[in-house]
Amino acid sequence: MFISELFKKERPAFTFEVFPPKKTSPIESIYETLDELAKLNPDFISVTYGAGGSYADSKTCKIASDIQEKYHIMSAAHLSCIYNSKEEIDLILEDLKQHGIHNILALRGDENPDLPIKTDFKHASDLIEYIKEVSGDTFHISGACYPEGHLEAESLEADVRNLKRKVMAGATHLISQLFFDNSYFYNFQDKAGMIGINVPIEAGIMPVSNKSQIEKMVSICGASIPAKLNTILQKYGDRPEDLREAGIEYAIGQIEDLLDKGVDGIHLYTMNNPYIAGRITEVVRQMI
Repeated sequence: MFISELFKKERPAFTFEVFPPKKTSPIESIYETLDELAKLNPDFISVTYGAGGSYADSKTCKIASDIQEKYHIMSAAHLSCIYNSKEEIDLILEDLKQHGIHNILALRGDENPDLPIKTDFKHASDLIEYIKEVSGDTFHISGACYPEGHLEAESLEADVRNLKRKVMAGATHLISQLFFDNSYFYNFQDKAGMIGINVPIEAGIMPVSNKSQIEKMVSICGASIPAKLNTILQKYGDRPEDLREAGIEYAIGQIEDLLDKGVDGIHLYTMNNPYIAGRITEVVRQMI
């Protein structure tokens, strides 16, 4: 089943992201998490790419395959391109196909100073175009989008124009980077619609549960921290359980507002935490 089928339903999609274990951890450690997440019955679970851009180390394909075979939930495999040649992408696509993975989130990938960048793909749109060229309709391709603009983009308008290239290349579904102020998402939606981007856009929501972790994520992706959330971080930053509960409530508030405004879907960055995902899912199911 392709992800695009989800958006033919009347209700918004509700989906999860998980990441593979670190190289120093056995792959089995992810299955305790998946056992619990599967009980929440998301519409699909996406699996991130290998840390540092290495597909060989990522375990992405096996985990995505097991999500479908063991848990009977649709999965999507992240695939980044700046550290892969066309030949390597060909091998990865064949691996995904052989394992029954037909949904790909195509990404450029974050730069890693320890790895040499390859030259076949400069942008995610190049990867999307290549996948369509060599695989036809074998894969459904999703793309990433950035409600506050990509850090490397000269402006939000320029970034939205680049996003249009992804859609024209073959992306038929978008997942947003995390954000904590819904006004940025709505502004982004308006700008995307004005230039003819009309594919489903899921809002990426990351519940705050760890002050240093969220500060690191914000530094990487450039998301703004609104005053209300900053107050929560300052008040509960050294009280982990209280911060977790406040973070859950903040995320639920974001999601409720997004659903009220007719968002196409919610993509929950679970951070491999079934407790947080469960608490949020319990409330979301009552909304959709």
